[in-house]
Amino acid sequence: NAGGGTSAQTPSAKIVNTSADAAAETLLVYFNDRAVETIESTAAATRTAATRSGVASVDDVLSRLEIVSLERLFTYDARSEEQTRAAGLHKWYILTFGQGADLEKAARELAGVAEVSRIQFDTKLQKASVGNPMPFRIDETGTTRADFSGSGFNDPGLPSQWHYSNNGDKMFAATTAAGADINVPEAWKLTGGSPSIIVAIVDEGVKYTNPDLADNMWVNKAELNGAANTDNDGNGYKNDVHGYNFATNSSDLTWSVSHYDNKGKYDGDSGHGTHVAGTVAAVNNNGKGVCGVAGGTGSNDGVKLMSCQIFSGGKGGTISTSVRAIKYAADNGASIIQCSWGYPTQSPFTSDSYYERNYAAEKEAIDYFVSKKNNDVLDGGLAIFAAGNDATNFASYPGGYRSYFSVTSFGPDYLPAYYTNYGPGCNVAAPGGDASISPAGTSAAQVLSTLPSELPAELGTDGADYGYMQGTSMACPHVSGVAALGLSYALAKGRHYTVDEFK
Repeated sequence: NAGGGTSAQTPSAKIVNTSADAAAETLLVYFNDRAVETIESTAAATRTAATRSGVASVDDVLSRLEIVSLERLFTYDARSEEQTRAAGLHKWYILTFGQGADLEKAARELAGVAEVSRIQFDTKLQKASVGNPMPFRIDETGTTRADFSGSGFNDPGLPSQWHYSNNGDKMFAATTAAGADINVPEAWKLTGGSPSIIVAIVDEGVKYTNPDLADNMWVNKAELNGAANTDNDGNGYKNDVHGYNFATNSSDLTWSVSHYDNKGKYDGDSGHGTHVAGTVAAVNNNGKGVCGVAGGTGSNDGVKLMSCQIFSGGKGGTISTSVRAIKYAADNGASIIQCSWGYPTQSPFTSDSYYERNYAAEKEAIDYFVSKKNNDVLDGGLAIFAAGNDATNFASYPGGYRSYFSVTSFGPDYLPAYYTNYGPGCNVAAPGGDASISPAGTSAAQVLSTLPSELPAELGTDGADYGYMQGTSMACPHVSGVAALGLSYALAKGRHYTVDEFK
């Protein structure tokens, strides 16, 4: 074994966050080097779950707890294992316990073991949208107003996407301000996006069969063309053709899972991931639906969307699912992680240093992504987050961290949306919609994008493929789309930047 004894560090100091709003059955544990060496030589623990570590002092504790499994937090991928180990990510393990287990007691006992360096509760995340989606239908005669964007694109919903091009039309709000948009038609004259740029949608699942998304979905050709139920590319995941569902640990990407809380209130999927994806790269100039910021020009261009699902009904949505998704994005070619989620600002975040210490597993996974060079323009990746919807004067984390983007929201009146966070930690604003100023009986002041037609009836979307949502969640993908256009244009021009220069 790797030895035992007591730790020089006080046990309580090893428990870096609290169990408040955390998953009920998992702990994240960071072992020291000597312990990891033993764990990895015991029962091939780098690839399969186990219930014992081979470290006597750790197993003495585990034998008294209702341990179900102990496995690496980050799946073994032969292609990136050297980088994984250099970043220290191989030292993180996820411990799963039986239902009703006392996780605080488990954390205290594990903290008393010398081989354990850190223990982190598996905190839950929240999506950064406000309210349910509202349906949008495009009738056979076309649009509700003329397309003045000058793009020449034939997508019938484009004239209703004020967030791309806004001339002050009062159909969106009585206080609509011309120029309250991202002026993307001017960018489309230069580029519609390059298929070599991949944006990972770390969110609910993306409906990859949506008629306005299918052609811009990332495709893992090794899995598409390989043997079924086989990890054909050796990345640790089977059948991951368009991405992976980290909430259910399966290749089954879902986008309309019904779930109800213990009070009978619906809290399942909302179409959030599909809506966000459409803003980034719904297919442009295809005569269908809506446009995406980096959705191409109708010439088989446009950036690619990778679905990295971390919310699925009542499952997932925790640190452990998000960090696995982020590392997957890094190891499978993504240049941008689009993250419309975070922690409520009521959480005890006080500074970047607090985040670094208390949410180390997440911070280290994001930094791993940022360090990964997956295109010929940048020496790393871009992490883009929603600022949060608590109407507080500082950003929520992770986006509030100094080296990540944190996106606030404005409406068609060019004023901060009523819900948006603002101030320290926030560093860019984008259209996110504001239902409070929509004309009566409409949703016109919100953001229009793609939806899954399979959403449950209680959401009121009535089987629509398109609809409105609002939130910093909806602002965030505008920035991801703009960043993807920038990378695409720089790529075409043969330009190269450091991540900091590009930001």
